[in-house]
Amino acid sequence: MIEERIRRLGAEAGIALPRVRVTGDDPVLPSVFRVGTAAAVAVGAAAATAAALSPGAAGGPMGAYEASADAAASGAGATVDVREAAVAFRDERHFRIDGAAGELWAPLSDDYRTADGWVRLHCNFDHHRDAALAGLGLGVGAGKADVVRACAERTAVGVEEAVTAAGGCAAAMRSRAEWLRHPHAAAVAASPLVDLARIGDAVAVGHGGGRRPLEGVRVLDLTRVIAGPVATRTLAAYGARVLRVGAEHLPEIPGAVVGTAFGKRSCHLDLRTPAGRRALRDLVAEADVFVQSYRPGALTALGFGPGRLAAIRPGIVCVDISAYGTRGPWSGRRGFDSLVQMACGIVHEGGAGTRPRPLPAQVLDHATGYLAAFGAMAALLRRSAEGGSWWVRLSLARTALWLDGLGRVNGENTAEPEVADLLAEMDSPFGRLTYVRPPGSAAGVPPHWSSPPPRQGEHPPAWW
Repeated sequence: MIEERIRRLGAEAGIALPRVRVTGDDPVLPSVFRVGTAAAVAVGAAAATAAALSPGAAGGPMGAYEASADAAASGAGATVDVREAAVAFRDERHFRIDGAAGELWAPLSDDYRTADGWVRLHCNFDHHRDAALAGLGLGVGAGKADVVRACAERTAVGVEEAVTAAGGCAAAMRSRAEWLRHPHAAAVAASPLVDLARIGDAVAVGHGGGRRPLEGVRVLDLTRVIAGPVATRTLAAYGARVLRVGAEHLPEIPGAVVGTAFGKRSCHLDLRTPAGRRALRDLVAEADVFVQSYRPGALTALGFGPGRLAAIRPGIVCVDISAYGTRGPWSGRRGFDSLVQMACGIVHEGGAGTRPRPLPAQVLDHATGYLAAFGAMAALLRRSAEGGSWWVRLSLARTALWLDGLGRVNGENTAEPEVADLLAEMDSPFGRLTYVRPPGSAAGVPPHWSSPPPRQGEHPPAWW
């Protein structure tokens, strides 16, 4: 099942992948959803594409591998273990700085009972917290008890809409059936899981060249929180030069921004200013991959939409990650993994409809991140053979639909997996880090990060 789904992903992206050797099976985490399968497919697809990009590999568009068995036998294949992949999907739970775990959730980020069900508020950023309070008619500084009372007096959808209208992030708990009847669900279902399209002409160009699959590939990372940073961290693990572009005025989740920054450099640019936009254009002119997770249309308004990026740098691969996709009534809506799980029926099913029970990991974030890395590498393969600039689009909501389609497993009471053998340590500017090693292997070589997470903005906005 896992190997076939990886092969199918490659075919949908227009590339042939080497065989992937899979060990282990579901259930591996406590859930009725096939979380381990999702993790192994996403990680395995990224590893297989990295193998196809490895020095001496024959990977490329469909037809390049006439026999996947021969490709695997020649050392071009990949491996993935289900437990290893699933534990990597929970890496933020195991991340430590000098032995201490960070806070993953702000005090007001929680599920709240409403007059007719449940709603979740995402308040990890201060401006989202303030917007949620405003949407509930509460003043800045209101506490959790105030939020509990305000939500209890309203319907779940009423809270969702009021908070969203105020610029905040919320989602009512829907059943699977309720979501499938929602107008936006049809738009999500009409989109490919990994939407890869050619958007411009450019001569065929190689992907770098070196001992590691992505050595020489330059990646701009304009993402935050989990899905986007996981995608670019995965590219770094296969040898890409990743420059994260943040800004002093943009909020971050401290633990997440450190734990997802292995192998990267970090600079700050204020894209609200002409100087900041000019500096980003200079970086784009020499980039191979541009990954962003702003709301759809936000960077286009600043002059960095896919068409403009392809004009600045013919041959660029643009990767867009969003919560609900670029089409449909919710295309511009803010969202996070926990909210999409709430809206799409996942937590309703997990809790048997009585109360929210989320997945045992931020599965939508991590799966979308690894699939985005797969999409970026698939586009690099297509670029090297066909030329062109490429646009890759993914959304958490589409990943949720894919997870739903993997079926169910009797895993609700599954014991927690062992993790000690999957952890490693590294010194960093923040202290001694304990982290989950990147999963999988490509062409017999496990991915690894060659540098610890940097301090935010410590590097100049320049390639090296």
